Amino acid sequence: MTVRPDTGPPRAVTPPMDFTDLYEGHFHRIAVQLHAYLGDRAEAQDLTQEAFCRLLERWDRVSGYDDPSAWVRRVAWNLATSRLRRVRTAVRHLARQREEYVPGPEPDRVALTRALATLPATQRRAIVLHHLAQLSVREIAEQVGAAEGTVRSWLSRGRAALATHLTERQEAHDA
Repeated sequence: MTVRPDTGPPRAVTPPMDFTDLYEGHFHRIAVQLHAYLGDRAEAQDLTQEAFCRLLERWDRVSGYDDPSAWVRRVAWNLATSRLRRVRTAVRHLARQREEYVPGPEPDRVALTRALATLPATQRRAIVLHHLAQLSVREIAEQVGAAEGTVRSWLSRGRAALATHLTERQEAHDA
């Protein structure tokens, strides 16, 4: 038997802290600190909540620490610092982006788009492939699996319908 020298009165063994008590006793204090650091109350509360969620996942281990609140506070501050870094990186990225002005479509383009929308799908596809994609009648026929005569018919009917639609629109606009 080893005799230890007298070191004073025996220390009381502190019972392990309950998670709920720790949460209730420290959540507000940590959230206020992060709010002052981040300038965003909701973000501070979210990050404090995240830190406590991480604590709960490790409660079996961390509850044995001398000061589990120090652990959760450190995690919360690390999360806040990471958040600030991500925001700063995003702001720098956005600052390097050039804002491009893209003018709206011209009235003629809008009228053509509306007119095309009135055509049956087969005629519209034939018109677009022939006039915009610059495919020949033969290439369109191969692509859509139709006879060349059918493609010519779609093109002819589509052009006639577009001409009628656009002429009526122009006459209504001039009146």
